Amino acid sequence: MTVAAARQLWDGCICFVGIGLPSAACNLARLIHAPDLVLIYESGTLGTRPDVLPLSIGDGELALTAACVVPLPEVFSYYLQAGRVDVGFLGAAQIDRFGNLNSTVIGPYEAPQVRLPGAGGAPEIAMHARQTFVMLKASPRSFVAELDFRTTAGYLQGAGARARCGMPGGGPRSVITDFGMLSPHPKTQELQLSALFAGVGVEEARAAVGWPLARAAHVGLIDPPDAAELEALRALNARTREAHARAIPLPL
Repeated sequence: MTVAAARQLWDGCICFVGIGLPSAACNLARLIHAPDLVLIYESGTLGTRPDVLPLSIGDGELALTAACVVPLPEVFSYYLQAGRVDVGFLGAAQIDRFGNLNSTVIGPYEAPQVRLPGAGGAPEIAMHARQTFVMLKASPRSFVAELDFRTTAGYLQGAGARARCGMPGGGPRSVITDFGMLSPHPKTQELQLSALFAGVGVEEARAAVGWPLARAAHVGLIDPPDAAELEALRALNARTREAHARAIPLPL
């Protein structure tokens, strides 16, 4: 997933990054094929080049390696809302067939089974970025016919609903899963199967999704990671484990 997602990014791309799998993919891309990839984290770090993966948007590694650090409102006002972000790279707990995301609650809002971290900057990122990528491991519990709560807008009800609401960004263009990738149908904007990892069949992909998953006109095959990609990813993860193991715990 990480390697396939990293390949979606290009040199010089300005990317607003979420923590977790999106952060790993973006930093791998920077190390492998996109050295001038500009990473922006919600804490206000612009052009950051971390040597290890951050634990959170407030990780000091991001500030230490950033070209500059600005107040959070300026990141949203002068970069995101001004249309300067090429890609918003997000994760979530749930996604529906039109790329809408839930990171708020599982179950009824008034009495949820699980209360999740919440929206953060995801709604604004998804609204304003020129395109959005989403990374999420697939199961019928996470790829659902109907969200328990719509935190972040994708294509809303599809078929042009997003554009009719006046959202300036382009919406989700790629959803990277552990079976392959989904992309929106050009007319209905429903997510459909567009590529598979080697050894994964169409029916296996459909079994991991909670709606009747359609196939794109052409379903591609994703090349497996090459030696350089694997070496860079393993080295990044090893540095991260070592750095976090050295961290001094705060006194209780």
